[in-house]
Amino acid sequence: MAVKYPKHCCILLFSLLSFHPPSSSSLDPQQSDSGASPPDHDAEEVVTKGLQVLSNGKTCIMLQARKLSLRYERQKQVDLTERAFSPHKAVDTTQSVCRQDKATLVMKFGDVEDLKGLSIRLQLSHTFYEASNQWWYSLDSVSLLYNVSEEAVFNASEVYAPSSSSYHCVHVSSLERHSALLQPGGHRARRWTVTFTDFQIQAFNVTSGRFSPVSDCTTFLTPAILMGLVTSLILLLVLAYALHLLVHLKHIERDDDSKADFYFPPDPEQPERCCGENLADKVTP
Repeated sequence: MAVKYPKHCCILLFSLLSFHPPSSSSLDPQQSDSGASPPDHDAEEVVTKGLQVLSNGKTCIMLQARKLSLRYERQKQVDLTERAFSPHKAVDTTQSVCRQDKATLVMKFGDVEDLKGLSIRLQLSHTFYEASNQWWYSLDSVSLLYNVSEEAVFNASEVYAPSSSSYHCVHVSSLERHSALLQPGGHRARRWTVTFTDFQIQAFNVTSGRFSPVSDCTTFLTPAILMGLVTSLILLLVLAYALHLLVHLKHIERDDDSKADFYFPPDPEQPERCCGENLADKVTP
């Protein structure tokens, strides 16, 4: 199970370390092939092929994913990719709302197999952090609304990025094998699995309907790295204890050597008594 850390601590660490987001390879479809100079890859942006939510005529949320799937307990997996991101028939997002500090993306799918009135709702927030001196947006929760009144809520406190970037992750999922960035918020959510593949989102600071450079979800403290750090710490403790024992044994050996080399002077009276006795034996007839 992934270990969680306070979001503001991770944001501070992330802002202090310089990172180089991978550049995109998409070209502006309005750019002609003849005589056009190659684009500047450092400032290149990706044209979205997913969802766009408009507020006052401007795009405030963009979302795209290669695959979106749901599964209820052990039932058949439901693939919503075409319904959500099809360029021919866009999903209903009219109930979405954008404000300065909060935004809600609502995708209404209607009846899907046995689910009546299925909707997926993404709650986002926009916050200024003095520690990094910049604005950040975060995906706070993903909710499944179905069968009129039932709701399954997943918390997503680890999905965030600077306002100047788009957020990307290979998997934003409730499955442990995909790092479980979506955590069940109740008993209903524990019956569901939700997985976005090649998930990319941006909110609150969208310009020209394009994704900004990517801030990837790869973290410095993944479960594998944490296990490596714990193992290294244990090895260091064992090594320190072994060195302590070695130093202690050397100290004992030095004490034993000093005792073995201690010089005891002979008793000056002992030879005289010895010699006197021998002399008396010689004199006696």
